[in-house]
Amino acid sequence: MQFPTELKYTKDHEWLRIENDFAFIGITEFAQSELGDIVFVDLDSEGETLDKEEVFGSIEAVKTVSDLFMPVSGEVIEYNQSLNDNPELINSDPYGEGWIIKIKVSDTHELSSLLDSEAYKDLVE
Repeated sequence: MQFPTELKYTKDHEWLRIENDFAFIGITEFAQSELGDIVFVDLDSEGETLDKEEVFGSIEAVKTVSDLFMPVSGEVIEYNQSLNDNPELINSDPYGEGWIIKIKVSDTHELSSLLDSEAYKDLVE
């Protein structure tokens, strides 16, 4: 299982990749493996400003439906349009093409509360 060191992680199994004032958010390889085959991603928060730990959408897998939580506060700038036709990108490439949303981070101080790759690895292994 991969734990890219350039990412930050949450205990809810989301990852966050910072690029300037923006962040890309997705779910971890561990999370997608636990969910199984992903068949639908429900995102209706584009344009909204959400607080840390607020629900920004949900993922429907063959086995279950799971809420997605904001790792940090921010405005949802866009969502990954590719997931409309290919939600399985989250299974095949969770840290790349399977990203879910892009946000403008509201409070960069919240980033310090996220886990690094080693701490997340310890959490799931």
